[in-house]
Amino acid sequence: MAEPSTTDLQPNADTPPASQRGRLFRIYNHYRVVVSIILVALLFVDPINFDSRFQAMDYYQAGVVSYLAINGFIALVMMAGFQPKSRHITISILMDILILHGLLLSSTGITNGLANLVIVSVAAGNILTPTRIGTFYAALGAICSLGISTWSVLAFGDSADEIVRAGSLGILYFAAAFILQYISRRMLRSEALASSRARSIAELEQINRQIIQRMRTGILVLNRFGHIRLANAAAEELLFGIAIEEASHQPSRGRNLPQPLRAGLEAWLKDPSRRTEPFQATPTSPMVQVNFTQLDQERGDQILVFIDDMSKVTQQAQQMKLASLGRLTAGIAHEIRNPLGAISHASQLMGESPNLDDGDRKMLDIIERHSRRVNGIIENVLDLSRRRAANSDLIDISDWLSAFRDDYLQTQDNENHKPAHIELRTETSLPQARFDVSQIEQVMVNLFDNGLRYSEQATGERRIELYAGATADGERTFVDVRDFGPGIAPEHRVSVFEPFFTTDKSGTGLGLYLARELCEANQAHLSLVDDNQPGCCFRITFAHHGRMI
Repeated sequence: MAEPSTTDLQPNADTPPASQRGRLFRIYNHYRVVVSIILVALLFVDPINFDSRFQAMDYYQAGVVSYLAINGFIALVMMAGFQPKSRHITISILMDILILHGLLLSSTGITNGLANLVIVSVAAGNILTPTRIGTFYAALGAICSLGISTWSVLAFGDSADEIVRAGSLGILYFAAAFILQYISRRMLRSEALASSRARSIAELEQINRQIIQRMRTGILVLNRFGHIRLANAAAEELLFGIAIEEASHQPSRGRNLPQPLRAGLEAWLKDPSRRTEPFQATPTSPMVQVNFTQLDQERGDQILVFIDDMSKVTQQAQQMKLASLGRLTAGIAHEIRNPLGAISHASQLMGESPNLDDGDRKMLDIIERHSRRVNGIIENVLDLSRRRAANSDLIDISDWLSAFRDDYLQTQDNENHKPAHIELRTETSLPQARFDVSQIEQVMVNLFDNGLRYSEQATGERRIELYAGATADGERTFVDVRDFGPGIAPEHRVSVFEPFFTTDKSGTGLGLYLARELCEANQAHLSLVDDNQPGCCFRITFAHHGRMI
């Protein structure tokens, strides 16, 4: 950002702002009230000598009382809230100069100490309005002083020294005007420059705050005891967004760090050169990588933590893995599928023989069943390697889920199954999500099929529940698929997404693995929710609708 020049700071940088001018004028008016009260009080001190020395005592007394009345009236008006403008200040300064010279004329002339008060008025005028009008105040004071001294010499026969003294006062008036104008202008320009830079710093601070809050990299500021001093929205989302939805309206400051992050902090404090391993704050959170650094190198009491979402890195690794898998599956299709087809065809031909006993037919059934299983594994791997890149669209989750559930139930009605029951609940005003509909529908079909099958095994009823909600920050949508089956044993929960892991003897062990791969390709996250409820709950947390690349 370019540094502002002093000429561009405000429309008129040589005059004080209206609010500051009003405060200065109020102070000056208090001074005038005090001076006029003192002048009135002096009227009651030795008035006999005043009569002998003053040239026009009656006019002097009337002038002093009038001066007090005018200043008192101005003070009352300003106390009532009146804000003086430039013309009011100019008239007041001119009135002061003229009234004080009138008091000088009616008293003892230019030798009276009241002449020093004129210097104060000229100085105040140049502070309040450090422009050409300030020079006019000095010129007016000098002319009035010379006029009074000349009148005293001609009318009363005073010494010509009066004129010299008046000239000296005039020089003081101009000196005060020029010096104070210069000082006032310098101060005003310095103040304007400081204000401009303060505004620029405030704007930069606000921009930096917005940038930090909108960064997709999580930022935490901790003390060495792990207490959160500052957290941006990404950090709240990556660390707390799913695990503590009930506390979404509470600030992150004061919350306890997730145990993996606290353990990483303690390890880093012992050995700053040690790199923290990636971890999940909760089972439903994405995998993150954290880096620590001291924010204050001298004091060392604040620690800056960068939290990076590993989904983009994972997506790049997925692309590399798919490229290698594509080359591998080409060989699998040729080397395994052809012999497998021959085995399956031979078993079918043998099954047509009328001379087979029950034991032989049982063996053929085993061969055909396992051939179909191997063929299913090959099909799944080939589908994964041939998968196209995600063609994402901005989707309204509520409408999409309702339509998908209806379509899925229609396919179930056409098959030889018990009726399926799918209960759908959605929150209002869900944020939109960006994903490839066809790929996520593959994931949903897999979760629906598993959920209905395991619910039927445990309860005899094919029933699942769907729930769509928003994360704690309100910017991402998630979908829960809950079944009422026997659930997954605690020792198996960490392995459900590994390839070829299955608890179903007829399964291939690739369904959930492929489902997670499809979610990762859409920058979504598929996780198993541990909420101590019956059955299993799988959650798809979609990416922020502005994050897809």
